[in-house]
Amino acid sequence: MSSTSQKHKHFVAEPMGEKCVTTLPGIGAAHGKRLEEKGFGKAYDVLGQFLVLKRDEKLCRDWLKDICGANVKQQAERRRISSP
Repeated sequence: MSSTSQKHKHFVAEPMGEKCVTTLPGIGAAHGKRLEEKGFGKAYDVLGQFLVLKRDEKLCRDWLKDICGANVKQQAERRRISSP
């Protein structure tokens, strides 16, 4: 079992609200900029896309790779916040 990152702990410590996409675990400045350029500037935008993809983790990983080049480790970090 992977340990939870400090960024993940901070992200889930309070409601999502208007958090910037770069507050998502696994999404740094470079990937955040690419996401923002594609219209996904807020964390809730990425969550919304996950829901549009019917919570299918593989589709979401593929989407993240296509839209911002996120690698497997970064995708796994993001996946932790969307898991029940």
